[in-house]
Amino acid sequence: MRRAIAVIALLAIMASLTACAGSRFDPPALSTAGVSAPGSSEHRLTVGGHDRSYRLYVPAHLSAPAALVVMLHGGYGSAQQAEASYGWDRIADEHGVVILYPDGDGRAWNAGGGCCGRPARDGTDDVAFIAAAVTDVQKRVSIDTGAVFGAGMSNGAMMAYRLACQTTLFAAIGPVSGTMPVGLECAAPAPISVIAVHGVDDTRVLYEGGASTVGTARIDATAQQDVHTLWARAASCDEDVTTSAPPLRTETAACPDSRAVQLVSIAGYGHEWPSPDGGSTPQGEQVYRGWDATAQLWSFFDAHRRAASG
Repeated sequence: MRRAIAVIALLAIMASLTACAGSRFDPPALSTAGVSAPGSSEHRLTVGGHDRSYRLYVPAHLSAPAALVVMLHGGYGSAQQAEASYGWDRIADEHGVVILYPDGDGRAWNAGGGCCGRPARDGTDDVAFIAAAVTDVQKRVSIDTGAVFGAGMSNGAMMAYRLACQTTLFAAIGPVSGTMPVGLECAAPAPISVIAVHGVDDTRVLYEGGASTVGTARIDATAQQDVHTLWARAASCDEDVTTSAPPLRTETAACPDSRAVQLVSIAGYGHEWPSPDGGSTPQGEQVYRGWDATAQLWSFFDAHRRAASG
């Protein structure tokens, strides 16, 4: 059984929020060769004059073409840590899905609005990097371009929102324990399906929005309800239908072209990735074990592939 899943910290500079390494994982040697065998591999590419890297997991039995999930680690996390911690390789094996784990520069992402850490200070073009990584994967594996999805934890969740705001890479996104940074440019996003998961009592990325201080960092978050409304409007959705199974409250807006925008709120829980294998976060918060975020995100993604054009 995997070790208990720990919450991923928001910023690279915050040692107090160091991500749990999850289960032991021995990375293979870096390679730029095409994928020829199942399993994990690491790859490098140069984007904007900067060397970047990502991990790739290819299951033994692939769908043809396969869906692709881009899993974005949290602040002070890594591709290796994300692969070990969230159970996406299991989803890949069960459903023939390919999983891409990009590595943030300085263990963080430039998610917009001044967040987060060194990538934001340096103006790192993480949008270009992740788009290039997806293209690189498509050269190695047959990928269904209508089934490319983005998931993320904390700072990675924020980065997933930025990618949805500024590209059309994804048919759907699944941000967990993260919201849109105040100041993120997102004036006219393309319609997309969204499943957002957030603990109501999160003290690091505030569910109700506003500024929080973590270590030496200040995080300015947009309220989750406002984010939910933004994406529902972008996709021209109907009014929400709300269901409750405490501590979960799920608000779902059905949209044209079989899209959906959904917000899953978890009362009494904080900055975490819900999992049946969850224990406690580094800050001593209990992880909600009654819901498998990874399995639920995949089920949502699988049901909301991009409709064929024409």
